[in-house]
Amino acid sequence: MRVGLFIPCYVDQFYPRVGAAAVRVLRRFGGDDLQLDYPEGQACCGQPMANAGLPGESKPLAERFLRTFADYDAVVCPSGSCTSMVRNHYDPFLEGRPGFEALKAKTYEFCEFLTDVLKIGSPSGRFPHQVGLHPGCHGLRELRLGSGSERNVEPFDKVRSLLTGLEGLTFSEPQRPDECCGFGGTFAVQEEAVSVMMGQDKVKDYQAAGTEVLASPDMSCLMHLEGVLRRGGDQTTRVLHVAEVLEEGTREPVAAET
Repeated sequence: MRVGLFIPCYVDQFYPRVGAAAVRVLRRFGGDDLQLDYPEGQACCGQPMANAGLPGESKPLAERFLRTFADYDAVVCPSGSCTSMVRNHYDPFLEGRPGFEALKAKTYEFCEFLTDVLKIGSPSGRFPHQVGLHPGCHGLRELRLGSGSERNVEPFDKVRSLLTGLEGLTFSEPQRPDECCGFGGTFAVQEEAVSVMMGQDKVKDYQAAGTEVLASPDMSCLMHLEGVLRRGGDQTTRVLHVAEVLEEGTREPVAAET
């Protein structure tokens, strides 16, 4: 399977370690059957422009995405919001274009690809920490990576299922487990005060639940929450993308020197 890696702008610029962790995890579980490629022609998915009411600025980026990734068997992205942009919000720009429907169907969020395509289940390993797992709104409510507390359906959580096999890992149980963190992209700029207060509420909820590691499949949410943590004086809580948790937790132990 030829897989095109789509690395979001903010991951590329601020958190390149997350992209590297995603590659190592995909290689670890995909083996020789997975051919990973990072097409250098990729650019922003156009979500910031669309959210700001500038669809004319988003359209060329959507067209570029289609040209860049059309020939791959699958596209994998370590971001729910950017994946959702392609699958749920490109229609006004690309509807009717050859290859567009196929592109939507084969574009996956990182955790979704592991569970639904590679079907790795709950890999074994060790991660002896209490983890607060934050579900980003786009991944949860637009990609349906989990059931969500507001839906009357059988509960499921694709992201959480990937971590349940790690020995020593326990999950924090906040009072409001899937409430928005307050980031919301341009919302954090236009409504700064509200965004900060929402972030502070989330951080307090995770802290009260005993969180040692705050993890999420979306670094945009974690960027916001880490800012709240550090400015609030918390310098010890680790903030990791789920790919980093999986990389660290499933890493093969190094043999002791003799």
